[in-house]
Amino acid sequence: MSLEWAYFGAALGSAFIVIGGAVGIAIIGNSALTNMARQPSSSNNLRIAMIILAALIEGITLFALVVCLLIVIFVNNK
Repeated sequence: MSLEWAYFGAALGSAFIVIGGAVGIAIIGNSALTNMARQPSSSNNLRIAMIILAALIEGITLFALVVCLLIVIFVNNK
């Protein structure tokens, strides 16, 4: 396996991971703000749920980026 293709695959995977995480957090924010505008009384519960979901998405994104980094490290050592 060529080293350049491994780097390219890791870079492409990292780009998709970051874009996916950003889109996920944007969808959560949009939905939460829409529901807060419709029902202002439930804004505290929605805010808490939004923060928890955004943190989970960021955690999954960070884990996936670490996996891409490990792929590059292991391919580079062979």
